[in-house]
Formats: sequence, structure tokens, C-alpha cells
Amino acid sequence: MNYYFEVFKKYADFKGRARRKEYWMFMLFHIIIMYALLFGMMAAPSLMYLFLIYVFGSLVPSWAVTVRRMHDTGKSGWYMFIPIYSFILTCTNGEEGKNEYGDDPKNPGDAIEEIGTAQE
Repeated sequence: MNYYFEVFKKYADFKGRARRKEYWMFMLFHIIIMYALLFGMMAAPSLMYLFLIYVFGSLVPSWAVTVRRMHDTGKSGWYMFIPIYSFILTCTNGEEGKNEYGDDPKNPGDAIEEIGTAQE
């Protein structure tokens, strides 16, 4: 659940990288909440407003985490608009080490080790 709230803390942060776990845990809870609101709407149609507020409120964070996930694989965020390929990218491992979009979120200690090494 922490990953879900972490995405909302980075509400419109399209820079950096997101791990596979961050992306998929966000999507899991996002889908659970969406279905709960949909089923609730079937029982009480007045929940439609709550559903719409949630959908529009979570739109930008879901785009942002998807763009950061694309960055983790070394691709531009625009790849999220290619349906099957973007799904494949969300399932693959991110690039190890630093890439053009930032440090590796899985192993942030790598950047520290690079700085601390001295050439002899």
C-alpha cells in the first residue's frame, strides 16, 4: 500500500524512474479501488460522483508512474501510447545502473559506489 501512496506523493513527477514493483503495486490497488467504486455505484448510483472524482484525480499520477516506468527501461515516456509494447516494457526489468533518466531505483547504492571509487 506504501507504493500506492508514494505515487500520489509524486503526483505530477514525470522525471526519474519507477521500479516494476512500484508500478504494478500502484496498478493493483488502483484497479481494486476502481472496481470497488464501480460495484458500489451499482448498489448506490450516487457513488458515481465519487467514482468520477477518483478517476480524474488519479489520472495524472497514473500517467506519471507509467512514464517513470518507461524511463526505467531506458525508453521515452511517449512509449506508453504504444499499447502492446508499453505493456511489455512495464513487465521487463529496468536498466541496471544509472541511465539518462536517473539513478537505478532498485540499487541506489550503485551511484555512491561509483563516486567513492578511486583509480589507482
